[in-house]
Amino acid sequence: MRKLNSHELIIATHNRRKLQEFEAILAPHSITTRCAADLNLQLPLETEPTFVGNARIKAHFVAKQTQLPAIADDSGMMVEDLDNQPGVYTADWAETPHGRDYVKAMTKIWELLEQKKAPHPRKAKFCSTICIAWPDGHDEIFNGYVEGNIVWPMRGTIGFGFDPIFIPDGHQQTFGEMPEEVKNLISHRALSLQKFAENCLDD
Repeated sequence: MRKLNSHELIIATHNRRKLQEFEAILAPHSITTRCAADLNLQLPLETEPTFVGNARIKAHFVAKQTQLPAIADDSGMMVEDLDNQPGVYTADWAETPHGRDYVKAMTKIWELLEQKKAPHPRKAKFCSTICIAWPDGHDEIFNGYVEGNIVWPMRGTIGFGFDPIFIPDGHQQTFGEMPEEVKNLISHRALSLQKFAENCLDD
């Protein structure tokens, strides 16, 4: 497992909410972060059918462009009892001609579950795959998963994406209701980043 020998890390995202999560979770490790948007890097299309494939596309592109270690996340929701999974296409479910509409996407998930008369509790999990890539082409991969239930109606406005309909196991609040400092300890992205920190950082 390769260690990070730099205190500067480029985050391969244009998503400011995701960037805030990265920064909060990595803050205790004295890592200076910048994101692709800060460097005017247009990220390549995510053309792979897997989380790891898409994370690799973004991380390697940014590492090559900046000649610095880069980290990327590809994440999404898997919903039990749905034949057509959001999965690696989770963000695509929210696409509209006017930008992403996650209320529309969450409504679609619930309506599909209702059409199937899916039993309660309606199980789902959030998945996160982290790829850290170096300019020489080496990379390391870390996965994080959190199991939970889909609830309706939507609850909370703190998180982003599908957070308002997902309650992680062992909790009473959705990710959309949960204080950020709590979510950043238990989320799928927190778990994958914790594995990265344990294996690639010296502290």
